[in-house]
Amino acid sequence: MGASGSGKSTAMNILGCLDRPSEGSYELNGKSVEKLDDDLLADIRNKELGFVFQQFHLLQEVSALENVMLPMIYACVSPLERKERAENALERVGLRNRIKNMPNQLSGGQQQRVAIARAIINQPSLLLADEPTGALDSKTTEDVLNLFDQLHQQGITIVLVTHEDNVADRAKKIARFKDGKVIKISQN
Repeated sequence: MGASGSGKSTAMNILGCLDRPSEGSYELNGKSVEKLDDDLLADIRNKELGFVFQQFHLLQEVSALENVMLPMIYACVSPLERKERAENALERVGLRNRIKNMPNQLSGGQQQRVAIARAIINQPSLLLADEPTGALDSKTTEDVLNLFDQLHQQGITIVLVTHEDNVADRAKKIARFKDGKVIKISQN
């Protein structure tokens, strides 16, 4: 948590291997990543990380199923397995009956659940969620947070950026940012 410009997104980008730290080191699953080349970082992002964004970032010209299948193409998963795993992921987020829908045929909450299914399709160890409930109503926010709780119980570490106190209250730890630094870490 923190005000705009406090460093939350920069921290998220470093954790997501999108940016490199200007100093220090960062280990992900025991592997120091700050000096890896771009191809190795892309491989880590595809296999070990999942990303969920406030604006969903779904491809508008393909179905929910095809959006979820996309990361598996880069992971060289066979077409048959891609389809089966994507169907299972959409069922896991409660959208088995919407696999053929295009994003514009889905509500905001349904689009966010497609984005979550896409983020977890390669079974990441770390899920990074940047304001994932910012564009959702309170009922849908609760549904998404319940889904995050389930994913966490299944072993996925979730790092979530939010401005909303009720969302942060669900976390086990809260890191507060100011001026590019973590100023406080509290336990819930």
